[in-house]
Amino acid sequence: MIRLDGPLVLAGAGNMGGAMLAGWLARGLAPSDIIVQDPGPPPATAELLAKHGVRSVQTIESLPKPPSVLLMAVKPQVMDQVFPPLAKLAGPNSVVLSIAAGRTIASFEKYLPAGSAVVRSIPNTPAAVGRGITVAAANTHVTAQHKQTVTELLSTIGEVAWVDDEALIDPVTAVSGSGPAYVFYMVEAMAAAGVAAGLKPDLAMQLARATVTGAGELLHQSPLDAATLRQNVTSPNGTTFAALQVLMAKDGLEPLMTAAVAAATKRSRELAQ
Repeated sequence: MIRLDGPLVLAGAGNMGGAMLAGWLARGLAPSDIIVQDPGPPPATAELLAKHGVRSVQTIESLPKPPSVLLMAVKPQVMDQVFPPLAKLAGPNSVVLSIAAGRTIASFEKYLPAGSAVVRSIPNTPAAVGRGITVAAANTHVTAQHKQTVTELLSTIGEVAWVDDEALIDPVTAVSGSGPAYVFYMVEAMAAAGVAAGLKPDLAMQLARATVTGAGELLHQSPLDAATLRQNVTSPNGTTFAALQVLMAKDGLEPLMTAAVAAATKRSRELAQ
């Protein structure tokens, strides 16, 4: 059960904000402790708000008590319009938690009093089914209690990891933030390869989709590392071995993935403000 010393303000109740809200309520956070600021929550989130009686408003002018957590889940391009009025609500014990890509800790600190606690994090889309991973970085004013609170809130949508250096959020974004798209594209590519080998498109997609989700679940549940699981599938000179000779070649998947992650990291740094 999640307990807070003050209200939790959620700015932005879109896909990610809505997923987090559902997780908090399921984990026992009192609906009366949550205030959502969103001019137009999507239907699923609006239904959740109504079902639990969570207060939802278009703007928050004041609060009877400073928020324990001010969670910014709005799109990065509107952050500079949404955050400054909310920043005035923060008290000396509040922590600002951002899940917006490309927004640095400094971009929040400039609107806050000196000494304010700020956490920058990057979740990924499997959070929608409670299987995401979020990596967070804190400024020097974030206390152990702040970290514990943030970890509890973020863990409702999946795993949580912390990094000491905020600069690492860029490669994190490239690996896990953007990573689901790589996996989805791999499913597309596997299905297309199946069609090229003679399978009907529907069957090829069914095989690719079930194989990737099944392998992911095996990886999730198994104590073995990915390399060992791969080796367990690979018989000497068998079909998997033949395929891996292509994928593991000098110009195969690893250098291609390295280049892709490097490109995403570079773009993340360019977008950071």
